[in-house]
Amino acid sequence: MVKAARRLYRVEGMDCAEETSALRRELEPLSGVQSVSFDLLQGRMTVVADDEQVRDADVAAAAARAGLRAEPWTEAAGARRLHLRGTVLSAAGVLGGLGLSLAGGPGVPLYARGVYALGVVAGLWQVLPKALAALRRLRPDMNLLMCVAVAGAMALDEWFEAGTVAALFSLSLTLEAWSVGRARRAIGTLLELAPTETTRLEGGREVSVPVDQVRAGDRVLVKPGSRVPLDGTIVSGETEVDQSPVTGESLPVPKGPGDFLYAGSVNGSAAVELAVDRPASNSTLAHIARLVEEAREQSSSSERWVERFARVYTPAVMLLALLVMLLPPLLWGEPWGRWTYSALVLLVIACPCALVISTPVSIVAGLTSAARHGVLVKSGRHLETPARLRAFAFDKTGTLTWGRPKVVEVVPLDGHTEEELLARAAAVEARSEHPIAQAILSAAEERGVEAVAATNVRAVSGRGAEGSFDGRPFWVGSHRWLEERGRETEDVHARIEALSGAGRSVVVVGNDRHVCGLLAVADEVRPDAAQVVAALKQAGIVVAMVTGDNRPTALAIAEATGIDRVEAEVLPEEKVAAIAALEEEYGCVGMVGDGVNDAPALARATLGVAMGAAGTAVAIETADVALMSDDLQKLPWLVRHSRRTLGIIRQNVVASLAVKALFVVLTFAGPASLWSAIAADMGVSLAVVFNALRLLHD
Repeated sequence: MVKAARRLYRVEGMDCAEETSALRRELEPLSGVQSVSFDLLQGRMTVVADDEQVRDADVAAAAARAGLRAEPWTEAAGARRLHLRGTVLSAAGVLGGLGLSLAGGPGVPLYARGVYALGVVAGLWQVLPKALAALRRLRPDMNLLMCVAVAGAMALDEWFEAGTVAALFSLSLTLEAWSVGRARRAIGTLLELAPTETTRLEGGREVSVPVDQVRAGDRVLVKPGSRVPLDGTIVSGETEVDQSPVTGESLPVPKGPGDFLYAGSVNGSAAVELAVDRPASNSTLAHIARLVEEAREQSSSSERWVERFARVYTPAVMLLALLVMLLPPLLWGEPWGRWTYSALVLLVIACPCALVISTPVSIVAGLTSAARHGVLVKSGRHLETPARLRAFAFDKTGTLTWGRPKVVEVVPLDGHTEEELLARAAAVEARSEHPIAQAILSAAEERGVEAVAATNVRAVSGRGAEGSFDGRPFWVGSHRWLEERGRETEDVHARIEALSGAGRSVVVVGNDRHVCGLLAVADEVRPDAAQVVAALKQAGIVVAMVTGDNRPTALAIAEATGIDRVEAEVLPEEKVAAIAALEEEYGCVGMVGDGVNDAPALARATLGVAMGAAGTAVAIETADVALMSDDLQKLPWLVRHSRRTLGIIRQNVVASLAVKALFVVLTFAGPASLWSAIAADMGVSLAVVFNALRLLHD
């Protein structure tokens, strides 16, 4: 069996989709390489390959053939890269200014040309290798465009123009690298939320240790006002915790013994002792950061469209520039110098930098903002999908409702009191872990009824349980079991039907002589469910419920929340068919469930959303989007956020193309110059980047 490993590389000078395409063409044919993915914003490449067949040297050689340099990933390398860019940019600017001062008036002396040439080399230092590789592959890209333009300017004796274009292009690339780094660092701050040291309890002593030395089962002390160092369960102490970094909840949450705490949360005003559940590298916070990093390596549909467009656009522009240079002089006798210069201006303004960089920056900013709000989106494609949704299907239990049954009505019969009825039911269910049994025990506790466990208790699958209480046999179970026992009267039947019709599950309590009474159990609707459904409807989205619960209960919940379309009493495989039917009718459909029981339907839907997934790796892995808390309000927010992300991407694409179209007109009209073209290109590049970064504050 081939053992594959996931390896990370920093690729020097990888700034564009065209370079990733070149790397892919060189790497994927290598024997042992299974997949290659890229994070343009990080300048990072991920290679999944067989350790025995593919070495780091093989990857570096393949990158060199594409005109790039690859080395194993380190954060320090990224800092060096940006520092080196700044140094070379400064050299290009200084040499350009020196060349201008030496040139003096008209005509450029030889020594001034030499200084200008050094400035050009400094400005295009990171571009030249990629341009030569593109030329060898006969696949022109923006690097080749820029080099041809600069070389043409020097050939026309426009040395100042050549130096200015080279310096401004280098400045553009450097400023882009710096500005998109803001988006990159935003997700990095997630991991920085967890402290690097903690106080471990060792035999009654408090010892300060690095968090990576703490193991599952260790006890740590979380002091008031400090951040929780690791995922764990409170052993002693009560406090309030701000867990917004993980779940996005705006208010502190009360916590006590037995409650779970997430690394990165902020403890309130009381110290608590924590039993560590998992090491720092496997915390929920680390898992979120890791998944967001992986999501950035998966292209969205907008990114793929831009990549395809750029592959056609760049060669087309080079052909157009060639025609602009040749046709006017050949057909109409126009001066060669004027139209050659216009062709060079066209090459510069046609550089697709702004177009290519705008979409990935928008996607990473959108993903990071979503993570800050407790919404974990698994890829750029899934970030765009909510904007296109036309219908949302909700599971009922644990999604629209709390998923915790509660006794809402006690109906004693045959002379029994409510307390007697609860005492008998609680006695039979005292040792059961079933959710309905727990609801009965909670109701008894709330009313001060002591639950004395019955004897000879026997569970009857699918029906209920029976046992002895005060020396007499009692049973607690379903309406069906009552019918099977032959104890149902017309009056009891009518009462059961009335309770069931109101959307409640009925538990029957009886003995060997008669029915003692009925307990109506219902799952409480989340208080914000109706508001969320209304918000989704207002956004033009059809809302449906798909549940395995009985129809009366489903209809009652639907009425309470404002849902018009209900599919009830469906099995898991039937939920898949229900989602398929919705997709056939509406096209793009989202499914919201618990991420485990609803896994088939979540996988089938256009967008699967898991509720309350914090700390649940299975739920996070199942869905396309995981809501880290139980906050339904995040769904309308996600739709709005997705639409805003797509809107900003469209703004950036339109702005990029509009500026280029304007300069094409100016080129033919005559007033456009090389330096103004590159300045415009740099300006629009920075404008689209900063426009995209607005999503960080969504």
